[in-house]
Amino acid sequence: MTAVNIARLTEQPLHVCVVNDQGPVGRGVAYGLRRPGYLLNVAARNMSAFPHEPNHFLDWLRTRSEFELTPDIELRERFVARQIYGDYLRSIAQHHLQSPGEGAYATSELVSGEAVDIEPAEAGCRVRLADGTAIDADRVVLATGNEPPAPLPGVEQLADHPAWVANPWQAWEQRRPEHDGSVVLLGTGLSTVDAIITLRALGWLGTIHAISRHGWFPHAHFRGIEYPEFPPPDVDLGALGLERLLALVEEHCAILHERNANPAIIVDKLRPYTQRIWSGFSHDERLTFAREHAARWNVFRHRIAPDIHAQITSSQLTGQLRVHTGSIVKLEPSAGQIRIELADGQSVHGDLVINATGPATKFTETRSALLQNLLRRGAIAPDSIDMGVRIDSDHTAVTSSGDRSPWLLALGPLLRGTYWETIAVPELRVQARRVAETVLGGARAEQESQLQLEYMI
Repeated sequence: MTAVNIARLTEQPLHVCVVNDQGPVGRGVAYGLRRPGYLLNVAARNMSAFPHEPNHFLDWLRTRSEFELTPDIELRERFVARQIYGDYLRSIAQHHLQSPGEGAYATSELVSGEAVDIEPAEAGCRVRLADGTAIDADRVVLATGNEPPAPLPGVEQLADHPAWVANPWQAWEQRRPEHDGSVVLLGTGLSTVDAIITLRALGWLGTIHAISRHGWFPHAHFRGIEYPEFPPPDVDLGALGLERLLALVEEHCAILHERNANPAIIVDKLRPYTQRIWSGFSHDERLTFAREHAARWNVFRHRIAPDIHAQITSSQLTGQLRVHTGSIVKLEPSAGQIRIELADGQSVHGDLVINATGPATKFTETRSALLQNLLRRGAIAPDSIDMGVRIDSDHTAVTSSGDRSPWLLALGPLLRGTYWETIAVPELRVQARRVAETVLGGARAEQESQLQLEYMI
């Protein structure tokens, strides 16, 4: 989307090159799998790819025959299949990058490959690919997405084990055991939900074990109530600090409980202010929130479509899905299975074990060759809590010496430590536009910040 915005906004001739090794450009990992059962976690009304055009996705849906007769009020609240959203993004990329109309200033090139390093050149920089080729550039945008899950204790023994899946986005479906076998999912977040939905769609009848520290699955979306009391009009949420903010949230959650209303309404009401709140936290407050409160926040914040939640609940009620609460001490091979030892002394055995613990968040331990090379050279630096790349206000990367990079910019999950909220479409579309404007030397953050507030809910 950054490339698309650059192509749309430029008023001077330029060439845009997209380097990608994860399938067709536009779909990404989340929208690449052709499974109609995978649904978006956000209603269609808030999935436009462009911050200035909030109805762009809705208008595009109207071009498809299956939505022609859907009433507006229903279409806006629909949780559309992720493969359809992939079609939407692919069509945007095709239109602006691969088939630009007459009079377009930008030309584009889509390169299939893995970037492994970026070096200074006489003019700008040089991007090195894994196959030995190189691409010269004046600016480079780092949009590498989520890291794979962090390794767990004992995985060094499992590298070649047929029952081990280190990344839930790998193709593991053909490795599922017979119906009398067991699948163990490490984690109870969104990736685990996807795996359960996949096993159900395949008609697999074996036992599914899900293990996490708290055993919490994402909550379902719901129709809320009006609650104008939060945030209080005389309170600057960004200046409260963590302790006072927690007290305020708990106070209003208790009020909602008394009204028999879902306290997740408070999370929704916080959404436009989250990045401001995060920026107001001290270094220690950010670490404390990430360590002690992030798991609970994610359960309420990253909710799933009601239909998907109902399938998870059904799997639990029938006994197919069994949830285990506890920390993982060790994984080890056990004949053809894998044994997972928990902190309470219990153990679970699986014929297929999938690491769905979520993206690794310690940036300096990234397994990306590109990012490690940039860190080693000092071309980029970790943010203050080592969750991503350090950037300036216009998304320009900051070097290890504290200088603005002459050619690197970053967005997306790489900015988790800077913004916290940085992985959902409402944030990403604003960042893609902002980065494009920085590349083109245009307006900076103030106008875009207002757009982010306006279209985030």
